[in-house]
Amino acid sequence: QVQLVESGGGSVQAGGSLRLSCAASGYIASIYCMGWFRQVPGKEREGVANIDSNGNTRYKDSLTDRFTISRDNAKNILYLQMNSLKPEDTAMYYCAADSGDWYCLTASGTDFNYWGQGTQVTVSS
Repeated sequence: QVQLVESGGGSVQAGGSLRLSCAASGYIASIYCMGWFRQVPGKEREGVANIDSNGNTRYKDSLTDRFTISRDNAKNILYLQMNSLKPEDTAMYYCAADSGDWYCLTASGTDFNYWGQGTQVTVSS
């Protein structure tokens, strides 16, 4: 089993920045693909960014210039740097992981087996 714990969420004014972290523990050797997702109550979960074991990344089109996903494999931590935050970025952000790698950059939420509990990000105007 793999456990994922997110941190770094909070409240920030528009234009501000936050860095989310996701610490992985358990059977780490099985993790290749990791990703960030977000969800607003009443709306579908959406993918934010994925990163494979080689550090290749894919982003939601509208976020490529503001968000950066990265991972520290030595520390088993996934990051999401979020800059120039907008009120529409307000959501619960979830970290996800999976053993699959070859499809990582096209993976959707249903492809991930392991999920964190989420961290809330609130951006005020």
